[in-house]
Amino acid sequence: MHVQDSHWSPASAVAAGGMTMSAAGSGRDTSRTTPLRVDAQRNLEHVLRAAREVFGELGYGAPMEDVARRARVGVGTVYRRFPSKDVLVRRIAEEETSRLTDQARAALGQEDEPWSALSRFLRTSVASGAGRLLPPQVLRVSVEDGAGGPRVPQQRTQPGTTELRLVPDQPVAVAAVPAVAAEDDAGTAALLEVVGRLVDRARAAGELRADVSVSDVLLVIATAAPSLPDAAQQAAASARLLDILLEGLRSRPA
Repeated sequence: MHVQDSHWSPASAVAAGGMTMSAAGSGRDTSRTTPLRVDAQRNLEHVLRAAREVFGELGYGAPMEDVARRARVGVGTVYRRFPSKDVLVRRIAEEETSRLTDQARAALGQEDEPWSALSRFLRTSVASGAGRLLPPQVLRVSVEDGAGGPRVPQQRTQPGTTELRLVPDQPVAVAAVPAVAAEDDAGTAALLEVVGRLVDRARAAGELRADVSVSDVLLVIATAAPSLPDAAQQAAASARLLDILLEGLRSRPA
């Protein structure tokens, strides 16, 4: 998997979610509140779909031109809806965080057995490919749990590459992450809270290793969805890798 941070500036944090620069000054988000013409709405959907595919394959470091080519629109069309790449990245990351949260809530509500709920969430999330689009701050937020202190690995890239590297565990408070807007904090907090409930239930039932944390579960989602050119091979590889990782998460009789 290739993941690369996009540097979100304070300006883009204000203009997040597809807001035009003029709308940013007036506090209006035109991409979500102003009705679009049919062709404009269609172009927006093409851009968002293409962005998910491109960022999922190449990481958030992929250029806007790649998104435009995949969407089969001019790059100017992309910039009319998203005045900077940071704004588009935030839009995609926000939607994927919300999707993961919904998947976790569905697993909690529809599975009575703690392990079944956790494994269902992981399988659904990996199959959807959401792990390839986890926003960088989700893997940076410190998660306190019963197994010890903060244990969230951080995504980093080596200079000149898009290869995922993991920085050793260290405390990183939400407030320490630069240029993260309040709505990002809220979305991240909601995801961590509901995944935490899945983890706590499975651990209390004795089905999850005591040292497994929320961050470990998120890391499984982020790494168990490899991007391969063949869809069938990708699905098979993801399923096989997830089976192995789930076995590693389960507790073993003493």
